[in-house]
Amino acid sequence: MTHTDLITIDPVIRPIFSQKDISVHVLRLDKCDPVVSGNKWFKLRFYLEDAIKKNKKTITTFGGPWSNHLVATAAACKKLGIKSVGYVRGEKPEQFSHTLKTAVALGMELQFLSRDTYAVEKLETSKQITSYVIPEGGYGQLGAKGASTITEFFNEDQFTHVLAAVGTGTMLAGLAKSLKQATLIGIPVLKGKETLAEAVKYLLPTTTCTWTLLEGYEWGGYAKHPPELLDYMNQLFVATQIPTDLVYTAKLFYATEQLAANDFFKKGSRLLLIHSGGLQGNQSLEKEKLCFTTGNE
Repeated sequence: MTHTDLITIDPVIRPIFSQKDISVHVLRLDKCDPVVSGNKWFKLRFYLEDAIKKNKKTITTFGGPWSNHLVATAAACKKLGIKSVGYVRGEKPEQFSHTLKTAVALGMELQFLSRDTYAVEKLETSKQITSYVIPEGGYGQLGAKGASTITEFFNEDQFTHVLAAVGTGTMLAGLAKSLKQATLIGIPVLKGKETLAEAVKYLLPTTTCTWTLLEGYEWGGYAKHPPELLDYMNQLFVATQIPTDLVYTAKLFYATEQLAANDFFKKGSRLLLIHSGGLQGNQSLEKEKLCFTTGNE
């Protein structure tokens, strides 16, 4: 199965601002596909290939009620003609989120689990033989292997630094696997730098890449979105016409601007931000909160 068997990979690299002799470009992975968006396809691709090779008829995975990963998996499975099952963290709600509605519309069967049961089920389900299990967020060696192919879509020689938002650590590990000289900086979107660092290291037995995690830009924690962050997302869109999401990319762009303003980077640095998609997560907001749409309502 190649890229063209499932989605068309056509990311865009464009400059967004220059500050203190520092240039900043962004790799628009969100342009690759309207549903299997951003880094999700890269993290899924080798799991899907493995499932097909093993002739699995059902793929099972995990996520919260606003999980981009659930939607991406459901969409990919529909295109491949494979049944998908999603275990959702939390009790079944009276009203489904936009994400869950989308997953169901794409044919995913949902199973709701209490938070305590969810953690146990992730372990037990991984032992299944009949279905193929993809870990939450695509975390794992195959997910990192897929993420490592993101570097095929830019010329590393043109940049001194590559920056990405970090959730599970899968994409960061993948980038670290294939970057040769650029410094890799991860911006955690949830608290717990030490835990994230261990998750990345687990997927990186060896690497020559210099990578680091810079905390302090979580905005209160995972998916927290105070009014100031939403204001920043709107201001960024007005200035650049680039939509961001409240969980990952808005925090990445904000952190980059702050670091540049505070002389973190040397003069002449050339930065590349990885826009990892995830825009459908903005559907949790009231429509008037943002001045742009995701294009996936």
